[in-house]
Amino acid sequence: MAGAGPFRILFVCTGSICRSPIAERLARLGLSRRLASYESDRIEVASAGTWGHEGASMEPFAAEVVREFGGDPGDFKGRELQDEHVAEADLVLTATLDHRAHVVSMGHASGLRTFTLKEFTRLVAVLERSAVPDGDLVERGRFLVRAAAALRGRMAAPGPEWDEVADPYGSPLNVFRACASEINTAIDPMLTALTARTGM
Repeated sequence: MAGAGPFRILFVCTGSICRSPIAERLARLGLSRRLASYESDRIEVASAGTWGHEGASMEPFAAEVVREFGGDPGDFKGRELQDEHVAEADLVLTATLDHRAHVVSMGHASGLRTFTLKEFTRLVAVLERSAVPDGDLVERGRFLVRAAAALRGRMAAPGPEWDEVADPYGSPLNVFRACASEINTAIDPMLTALTARTGM
């Protein structure tokens, strides 16, 4: 796990060209709306895929919906998930339960800091705000990860697909729009919990 550096968030999907890039760029956008310039290096966001297309550009419809939300899809390069990505992350957020299982199977004591995106958002939503420490963003982030892990066994999802984001690959633009909206709906409160600030 990362030491005294920034709080590192890693989004994981399959191909590293649709869901996790959308999540990465929407998260960066959300952070830019919440953090002052002097804080911008305290939370880092990246993405990768379990069968990632190394060096690939974002899928065109994925890039389009990122732009529609106000984000920047430029200069994106897909990555295949590697051991060091997992080892360095403070929080791994996956698209599906299968992706979560894949990350956990890689080791690096990742089980307690790996969730699906929607699962993590669901768990932190029930934490009492007064119980979350103010101050340093990294300390706050790591506290939320520990607290969410402790809650997981007591806060099961209503159904097996509740915490998952379906793959839009090969689908028309409207499906990508729905996927991006679903991702953004999960990311926005998650970033608010991590930063104690709402997006503008």
